[in-house]
Amino acid sequence: MQMKSKRYLSHAALSLSVVMACGAVGTAKATATATGDLAVSATVTAHCTIDSSAGLSFDEYDPIVAKATVALEKQGTINTTCTNGSDAVITLGQGGHADTGSSADAPLRRMQSGTTDFLSYQLYQDAATTVWGDTPATGATTTGTGAPVPVTVYGVVAPGQNVQEGSYTDTVTATVTF
Repeated sequence: MQMKSKRYLSHAALSLSVVMACGAVGTAKATATATGDLAVSATVTAHCTIDSSAGLSFDEYDPIVAKATVALEKQGTINTTCTNGSDAVITLGQGGHADTGSSADAPLRRMQSGTTDFLSYQLYQDAATTVWGDTPATGATTTGTGAPVPVTVYGVVAPGQNVQEGSYTDTVTATVTF
């Protein structure tokens, strides 16, 4: 029986040695490192939105007394929101009732009442000197800030127009190109 015990102890000691050797390998620490660069990138594209929903109202036009010799002038606002630093051009169409001879770069805008009555008006980029058209050359430039940027639209109804009583309207398409 002593022989078996010795053999058993011998196997136990061998097993213990193997386990300790494996444990020693498992706890070894790395002593070298390597590095590499991870390229990270993104592309920010220009983007804009336009809000012309506030419109421009001339209110009341009196061609006989108040506006017989003086133009009716009003202002409206177009808001554009564009990517910070991006350039954009805002253009205004000719309107739905443009007069004969009207063009994208020299619009002749009119509001309409009923089917045959028209009231002429014009939209400007500044105080009635630069007509606001529908081409890049006749549009207003703006630079994005990432927040809404208000742009003033100056409207003028010429004095003394011989028009019938009524409610006159027009719709002009506002476009931002970026």
